[in-house]
Amino acid sequence: MNPHLSHRQQGYALLNGHGLEIGALHQPAVLPKNCSVVYSDICTKKEGATVFGEIDSKGMVEVDIIFDLDRDDPGSLAEAPFDFVILNHVIEHLANPIRAVGVLFELVSPSGQVLISAPDKDYTFDRDRALTPFEHLRREYHDGVTEVSDDHYVDFLRGVHPEIFEHPDIDRLLPQHIANVRRRREHAHVWSSTSFREFMDHALRLLGIRATRLFEHYGDQNGFEYFSVWRKEA
Repeated sequence: MNPHLSHRQQGYALLNGHGLEIGALHQPAVLPKNCSVVYSDICTKKEGATVFGEIDSKGMVEVDIIFDLDRDDPGSLAEAPFDFVILNHVIEHLANPIRAVGVLFELVSPSGQVLISAPDKDYTFDRDRALTPFEHLRREYHDGVTEVSDDHYVDFLRGVHPEIFEHPDIDRLLPQHIANVRRRREHAHVWSSTSFREFMDHALRLLGIRATRLFEHYGDQNGFEYFSVWRKEA
């Protein structure tokens, strides 16, 4: 395991039983022996390998369940409820993060665990982008948003690839750039460790979900992400 991910093992050690990991790609969670897991994603392994050509497809997990956190009904997953659900570095790609939090907790049984992490902007290519306000996310939740808007991807391009806006023909080329980042489902939303912790607290309150935080680790500790494990309460 990469040294900057070693803190995750403390969270994984809290899991047991049969679970679901969403969006594992080539970095599935290294789980205790008392855990079994199935993998879900928005596309098949073959399709994912085509989109993310920089990843060695041999290391990518086989996708057992096709599921879209922005659109699909959690009741459609016949194997649910699970003892735990894992979502590492997926929520920042989604159109409706608050809805996604609700789905994760719906997929686990009472006292089940939800493990969720998000990149801390201060340690990633998002460092020059503004934090996503919770009110923005609340609006998208109440509007039932199911698709990331072009504005989100333009913000990604301005923050991560500002050089493209210096091109004299950017007005003509911009739709192509947007299509490319949409195909890869690049980061639509941006958090620091502190703002993501606040996001979780606000989202759970808005959704009426009772959950206990069992473990958390901040970007200033691991140089990478906010990582947390939550237990669903009755």
